[in-house]
Amino acid sequence: MCRVFKFGGASVKDANAVRNVSDILKRYPDDQLVVVISAMGKTTNALEKVVDSYWNKDGNCKDLIEELKVFHRQIIQELFGSNSEYISAELEIIWQDLAKKCATDPSDNYHFEYDQIVSLGEVISTKIVHAYLNSIELESSWLDARKVVATDNKWREARINWKATEQKIKNTVQDEFKSGHNIIISQGFIGHTPEGFTTTLGREGSDFSAAIFAYCLDADDVTIWKDVPGMLNADPKWFDNTILLEKISFREAIELAYFGASVIHPRTIQPLKRKNIPLYIKSFVNPEAKGSVIQSSEENDGNVPSFIFRMNQILVSISPKDFSFVIEENLEEIFAYLNQEGIRMNIMQNSAVSFSFCCDRSKIDIQKLIEHFNDSYIVKYNEPLELVTIRHYDDATIKRVTTDKKVILEQKTRETARLVMLNI
Repeated sequence: MCRVFKFGGASVKDANAVRNVSDILKRYPDDQLVVVISAMGKTTNALEKVVDSYWNKDGNCKDLIEELKVFHRQIIQELFGSNSEYISAELEIIWQDLAKKCATDPSDNYHFEYDQIVSLGEVISTKIVHAYLNSIELESSWLDARKVVATDNKWREARINWKATEQKIKNTVQDEFKSGHNIIISQGFIGHTPEGFTTTLGREGSDFSAAIFAYCLDADDVTIWKDVPGMLNADPKWFDNTILLEKISFREAIELAYFGASVIHPRTIQPLKRKNIPLYIKSFVNPEAKGSVIQSSEENDGNVPSFIFRMNQILVSISPKDFSFVIEENLEEIFAYLNQEGIRMNIMQNSAVSFSFCCDRSKIDIQKLIEHFNDSYIVKYNEPLELVTIRHYDDATIKRVTTDKKVILEQKTRETARLVMLNI
């Protein structure tokens, strides 16, 4: 069988976690495995600080890079002991290249620089895991996703060139399997432009990378290994007595991901649905547990209501100053600005004379938006709010989430209720 596994940052956060990954891989000795791995622990966050320091020229790059080196050096020391010379030397080249880059002036495109630097987290983590597997005689090969995942030039949210990617992945992976390597280690989250520059696929995009590999290889299944028992009907941070969704459809998973379910990246499901490749979500803490499976059958979808919470939201309302109707021309202007600024709407609604949308507060410069529209529009906003989405709702589930809340905006379909609320 050809299987694709994805391990996120939490599953490779330290030496013990890397050993646990190897123990899981040992459970599948007869399968051909493509293993997609994220950056270790909070490395992506740390590299984002490097990008900001480089961009702002604040002189902190050297110290930030050193902190990253110390973090990874500790993991290497625990994994390899006195035999760490080769992997340390390999990573030192990456650290030196990063330091050299930070000593130059950045280009005029922040998002381009972001992709070139932040992508290194996945490269470093996979080199460590690959070297460790080989050191314990679990032979693997290292595949550079920057060579096989072809994308356009949309920095930080690159779009896949499926035809080119499928050809590159098929040819490269099949050659590796034929050579006798049944484990291939590659990176999530990253790809390359036609010019050879590195791109990223959006935050948490490693799930999507796993789906890309599976689609291109016609894999038998995909497993995302997480620190939860599977796909739950709500985030335990915000909800008590969560329930495991053992079996749901691709359609249901797409809906949940679209509305913000954090277990799966929104772009992950569609490629798997097209080729009917089941997606398992399993616990790396308890790999023998059943977990969840996402597949084609919809028979179990309505059994359990699901709750999706988005906290720290802002609701923005935009109205023409001349009190005219909000028509297509106005919406085109508003949408163009939101797209230009990379502001993603979590819910939207329009009336005759206003257009309202809710988004993550951290993703919008509200004063900049007000200034941009000030000549022709009145802009009002309300914060801090929370947005709750309930799939397969009833009166009891709505009452449960609206206790001690004031509902500011409400939308309902037959299967989904969405509520923007303020604490009272």
